[in-house]
Amino acid sequence: MASSKKTPEPATPVLPRRGRKSVNGDSMSERRQGMLEIAADLFAEQGFRSTTVRQIGDAAGVLSGSLYHHFDSKEAIVDVILSEYFTSLLAAYRKIIADGASPRDTLRELVRAAFHSLGDHRAAITVVQNERNYLTQFPRFSYVADAEAEVREMWTTVIEDGKKSGVFRRDVDTPITYRFIRDSLWVAVRWFTPSGRLTADELADQYLELMMRGLEDPSAIANSNRPLFSG
Repeated sequence: MASSKKTPEPATPVLPRRGRKSVNGDSMSERRQGMLEIAADLFAEQGFRSTTVRQIGDAAGVLSGSLYHHFDSKEAIVDVILSEYFTSLLAAYRKIIADGASPRDTLRELVRAAFHSLGDHRAAITVVQNERNYLTQFPRFSYVADAEAEVREMWTTVIEDGKKSGVFRRDVDTPITYRFIRDSLWVAVRWFTPSGRLTADELADQYLELMMRGLEDPSAIANSNRPLFSG
């Protein structure tokens, strides 16, 4: 990439560690994970604020009070869901940036990583879209804004590097381009399913075919004697 700027590694992991330990640690961990998955589905389907602890307990087949052996509040549950998502996403993005490929190839890999996150973190992405303004009022969710800022910096730097190197059109507005890409990727979480007609990679190919045709400089492609898009 044209820029030599490196994304700093975090001093501490994004993911907070909460919950209680048990003598039977594996059993406790399995029950906790099951509750997280059930809560995540409910948050995605009916919203975080509309979902009650009792509903989570009923869906998990336990009394509401039993949830507090694993989480101190409903906010603690969504905290784990969100922090796991951002930890995973940032790790994937940092690795792509660190690989030092061309701006074109780096942007393509960022898009692929984003599509892969849709299946694994559907609930977290949906909660961020719908509940971000509410959740970020609480100090425990301050990492959401920090993570979003780092993601924005990585994507816009790649776009700027592509413009400077002549691979991407210089007349595109970088912040607006990033927001177009981000929002069009995010909205796919509402209809994309990994078990559907297209895999995440196949969906990324379709998206990249459209995106790159608008972003890449036609003269740069003509001079390189290669197709505008290659999967």
